[in-house]
Amino acid sequence: MMGSSSGTTTSSDQLVDERKTKRMVSNRESARRSRMRKQKLMDDLLTQVSQLRNENNRVMADVSITMQHYGNVEAENSVLRARVVELGHRLESLNQIIAVMNQPVCVDEPAYDAEFIDEFMDNSLTCYSYYANQSILASADMIQY
Repeated sequence: MMGSSSGTTTSSDQLVDERKTKRMVSNRESARRSRMRKQKLMDDLLTQVSQLRNENNRVMADVSITMQHYGNVEAENSVLRARVVELGHRLESLNQIIAVMNQPVCVDEPAYDAEFIDEFMDNSLTCYSYYANQSILASADMIQY
């Protein structure tokens, strides 16, 4: 009887060994798939890092170019502001000249005789107002630096 129980044990041992072997194979295959997934994830992440670095380099180059343009525009703005101030001063000076030219001239000094006044003014009052009617023309060349 002992033999028959030892035969059953052998058969049962074989069944346990088969199950162990199947489990080991299954575990190995699962571990292999897990390693493959991790490797694929790592490859995908490395690809994404490379793409993001390239994009970052492009963005940084764009920022650098934009900053250069900004600097150029700021410099040009500064020059234009200075020109506005200078042209404002010129305009003020021209307006002052026009105001002086439009001041009435009173002729009541003895050096001027009535004939001289009549010749230029068509009446002989003691104080005459006359204005300079000439326009001040400013050409583009005059207002440029």
